Amino acid sequence: MKASEIREMSAEQRQSLLKETIDKLYKLRIQANMERLDSPSEVQKAKKLIAQIKTIQKEAVQAET
Repeated sequence: MKASEIREMSAEQRQSLLKETIDKLYKLRIQANMERLDSPSEVQKAKKLIAQIKTIQKEAVQAET
């Protein structure tokens, strides 16, 4: 997902996406410990998406003030 797509979302949508991505990362980490992942890059992608969402949320808060 591109940063511009995340910026177009409402605050509730971003928060929902963040929660879903954190849950996905948690499941991927458990799966990685239990068995071999089909695509290990999914963990990195989830972490990157979480960082993007948090950064955009912080930018939105700073823009409000």
